[in-house]
Amino acid sequence: MEKAIEDAGLRVALFNFDAGDMASGDRGLVSDPSREEQFRENVPVALELARTFGCSRLNALAGQEMPGMSREEQLALAHRNVAFAADEARKVGIEVLVEAVNTFENGPYLLSTTEQAAGFVRSVGRENVKIQHDLYHMQRMEGNLVATLERYVGMIGHVQIADSPGRGEPGTGEIRYPYVLSRLEELGYEGYVGLEYNPTTGTTEESLAWPPRALRAGNVSVEDLKL
Repeated sequence: MEKAIEDAGLRVALFNFDAGDMASGDRGLVSDPSREEQFRENVPVALELARTFGCSRLNALAGQEMPGMSREEQLALAHRNVAFAADEARKVGIEVLVEAVNTFENGPYLLSTTEQAAGFVRSVGRENVKIQHDLYHMQRMEGNLVATLERYVGMIGHVQIADSPGRGEPGTGEIRYPYVLSRLEELGYEGYVGLEYNPTTGTTEESLAWPPRALRAGNVSVEDLKL
């Protein structure tokens, strides 16, 4: 895999810790006591992969609410496991991210708003724990994208985008991405913006036609999206 990344001229910006069987509905292990050992065993494996790939951020999905266990108990367990991962990650200069996702597609997920994700990050109390902020998920759950960015940008370590409600590329839904992304830059965000959408076009190349051509070449700022 390392050679494939190098041959493609790519840089790995972020990947997940073990989150279970995502295709079967799993959305993270950190809040499940029966899978805590599985998560902790994955931490050094994921960190070694990150070091190999030159990746400085890993995402820890919080998991879904579980019958027979209170939300508070689950969050306390998640806090401990994320803190454990963060302490190990700090030794090798890696950040741990926590993401809020929408409950329409992901079931009773523990963190479904930016406020909840921010509260979780604060409660963990580690400088290398930040928010992975997915604008698609947050448009579905709360709207007010720019106001939320203005409030929490200092806590955000990575941004992902798709348009809402169909999760296609920007320009296929209701989010005015030229304005949102330009505002994100004005606020001082210097991290990556990941494209996590389902293309509505016939080819991948066509799905990447939404930004101006110069921006696709990666040599201008997102301010050009104002055009």
